[in-house]
Amino acid sequence: MKPKNWDIFLKEVANEQNLKGRLRGIFLVRFAYENWRIPDTKVWELAEAASHETYKKQMTDLYSCFSSDKPNGCPELLPGHKGPGKFQILREWLKDIKYPEWKPESPIIIVENPSPDGDYIPRPPIEKDCYQTILKPGALIRIKSPEKTGKTSLLNLILDYAENNDCRKVYLNLRSAESAMFSSLDKFLRWFCANISRELGLKPQLDDYWDEELFGSLVSCKTYFQSYVLENIDRPLVLGLDNLDRIFEYADIAKDFLPMLRYWHEEANNLEIWQNLRLVIANSTEVYIKLDANQSPFNVGKQVKLPGFNLEQVLNLAKVYKLDWEENPEQEQFSNDLIEMVGGHPYLVDLALKALAAQKISQEKLLVEAPTQGGIYSSHLRRHWDNLQSSPELAEGIKEVVKSDSGVQLEPSVAYKLESMGLINLLGDEAKPSCQLYHRYFADNLLK
Repeated sequence: MKPKNWDIFLKEVANEQNLKGRLRGIFLVRFAYENWRIPDTKVWELAEAASHETYKKQMTDLYSCFSSDKPNGCPELLPGHKGPGKFQILREWLKDIKYPEWKPESPIIIVENPSPDGDYIPRPPIEKDCYQTILKPGALIRIKSPEKTGKTSLLNLILDYAENNDCRKVYLNLRSAESAMFSSLDKFLRWFCANISRELGLKPQLDDYWDEELFGSLVSCKTYFQSYVLENIDRPLVLGLDNLDRIFEYADIAKDFLPMLRYWHEEANNLEIWQNLRLVIANSTEVYIKLDANQSPFNVGKQVKLPGFNLEQVLNLAKVYKLDWEENPEQEQFSNDLIEMVGGHPYLVDLALKALAAQKISQEKLLVEAPTQGGIYSSHLRRHWDNLQSSPELAEGIKEVVKSDSGVQLEPSVAYKLESMGLINLLGDEAKPSCQLYHRYFADNLLK
């Protein structure tokens, strides 16, 4: 059985031994519990090593970091130790000696100082897959899920992982841009480049590379990024673009900016310097602006859809609130009922557990009153109600959805906006309520 919080333990050991770059990445992959029984001839590919021979040299360097003559080294791993038993010696020392001495600060991986998306609880294997992807040259990761489901937290976890593996990171939230920045493509791109420069500690020098009249804004932006930004950093840059949906509101800008991201990603196949740019983009919904399939950044790279919490994840979050529900059939049944009510939505699950931990409501009353004006979700539901009342086409759309037993087809922009709000799930072209909470609340209030 996998030791509890083994992955967190490994990261703290890597920090203690000051492992950086490729050595840190190889250590975390080689000593991951899932890889204990996998031979080195297979692991080198998982570790993204250039070849098996390169991997063996890197492992030799890694073992020397843990040898008995090093601070906090393994007593049985002698300097210059040869032979195939080094992995087993180090693994057993980590598992039998170091791990029992280790006390995690938290029972699970959970982001301190939660983002607007709320607390982030891991949903394996999403995190591991993203970590492996982002270290690849020219990588592109697309995170898509409704509001308050953990997109921002996952994006920041990826950025932090990349930074710990010898990359530079920049987080840019498009919601932070003033509306005036979207008045023209040129103004937006200059804002985009200036903010990235500032985050990297580079003085913006746009006028030295920019000539909208002679070359156009897109070429000027690429020239600035390639010749100034990428040339002046000594490591790969991981750029996280959060709330990319904001750009969808400005069709004239989006139809040029989004293909530009696709083009930059593909330039990694042509120019080595562009391999140093890795992109992570997060959005709540699909772009409903018409883009050529060969220009869209939404059909390349790795797509990540964050699902709702399952039973294990709800029980893990319950521990954060000192609610020990594991191996308790009644509490597990309540957890399953809660998941069914809110579709496992992380923010809504969190609200429920917070109320229960404060003993403000009983479990039975919570579920009965959940879709009503007097339940714990009243403010959340009223916010959605107010948004729908100010947008009649969305109100009519959700009304059609809750009326149907089998799903309905909606006008694309309406469907995508309702999905962004988390109110519906799209299965192909069919829209259905995302959970009982919304189905019952809107049926009761819209179908009178």
